[in-house]
Amino acid sequence: MTEQQNIEQDPKPEDRNAASWKDRMTGAWQSTGDRISNATDKLTQLLPFDRAAQKAFQWFSVDEAEIAEILKTVKNELPTTEALLIGKPQAGKSSIARALTGVSADIIGQGFRPHTQHTERYAYPNEDLPLLIFTDTVGLGDVNQETQSIIDELSGDLEKTSRHARILILTVKINDFATDTLRQVATQLRETYPNIPCLLAVTCLHEAYPSLDADHPEYPPQYEAVQRAFTALQADFKDLCDRAVLVDFTLEEDDYNPTFYGLEAFRDTLAELLPEAESRAIYQLLDEEAGQQLGNMYRDIGRRYILAFSIAAATLAAVPLPFATMPVLTALQASMVGVLGNLYKQKISLSQAGGLISAIAGGFLAQAVGRELVKFIPGLGSAIAASWAAAYTWALGEGACVYFGDLLGGKKPDPQQIQQVMSEAFTQAKERFKGIQS
Repeated sequence: MTEQQNIEQDPKPEDRNAASWKDRMTGAWQSTGDRISNATDKLTQLLPFDRAAQKAFQWFSVDEAEIAEILKTVKNELPTTEALLIGKPQAGKSSIARALTGVSADIIGQGFRPHTQHTERYAYPNEDLPLLIFTDTVGLGDVNQETQSIIDELSGDLEKTSRHARILILTVKINDFATDTLRQVATQLRETYPNIPCLLAVTCLHEAYPSLDADHPEYPPQYEAVQRAFTALQADFKDLCDRAVLVDFTLEEDDYNPTFYGLEAFRDTLAELLPEAESRAIYQLLDEEAGQQLGNMYRDIGRRYILAFSIAAATLAAVPLPFATMPVLTALQASMVGVLGNLYKQKISLSQAGGLISAIAGGFLAQAVGRELVKFIPGLGSAIAASWAAAYTWALGEGACVYFGDLLGGKKPDPQQIQQVMSEAFTQAKERFKGIQS
């Protein structure tokens, strides 16, 4: 036997160690497919695994068509109210939209978009899942040559088939008696569409107060000038409107208290004119927990995707090599945040999603690293890692929903609230996913 043959048969200790390590690495990677397959089978038995989840599991993303399909289903079940706001500029139409939605004047202004030549449209919270749709007439004055064009455009909107509840809201300032054009518009619309209820909203009450620096009195205001003007306007529109209400929706900087004076009366009057489901939706919107309720509606949809990504994260985390899966998991979670942003109408890139994760996850990053280190525990590590990966991904998705929900509602996201939601979601998700084993 040659020396070379002896060397080949009796390799050096360092070569034997290298070969042994290489064999272990190769064996581990070869078994990864089996582990993922087994984990997938067990996960699908443990959790509901619908069509959207399967697609996300395969591709780590969700087709926009899938989101659109879910939104369409939910949209068809929404009690949506279409309000046509008809009145002169500065008569308080935008203020009504702001009072009912609670969003800022700037957001209302940005939300109104040209609809036809003489109308603008605003959907709250957005066009895909609207609870309120406002159509605002623009340029309505006492210029007779424009009046018929405005009537034709509004009629065109009303002629379209819609399953939504509809209402006409005529807005008139308390001290404005030049209402011939408004009455002409209302008359033609009511003759053509007598079944659509009509509400007269008399606005800007403070302009008729005895003193310009007076605050709002107890509702309803008993000032003689206000009552006299209100009676006269009711008489002008008595054959056109089903109800009339006094409101004064001002800006915060105007220093009138309350800002939305007469909102409860306005809400109750709307409820009398709308079907039960739409009336209930209006009440819920004006409830102090309206933002939370609206957020829950979106989160119920978002959770379908969070579940899919959590399942994918758990399966990836079952790979027994510490830190080998972190880059893939990070990309997976960034994809999830991007999909949720798309749901909430917030278009963000993958790099922006990664930055957002860092911003909202906070101390959870340390838990993610700890999840990887647990893999060093023989036998037990991968099972714990899979469970924690799923729980962390779920908590991250819940936090992202709160973040995007605040943006959707025109609010500044509250980091403390997001951290609290993530902490609670993580604790609950650990219990839910603890049966996962690699």
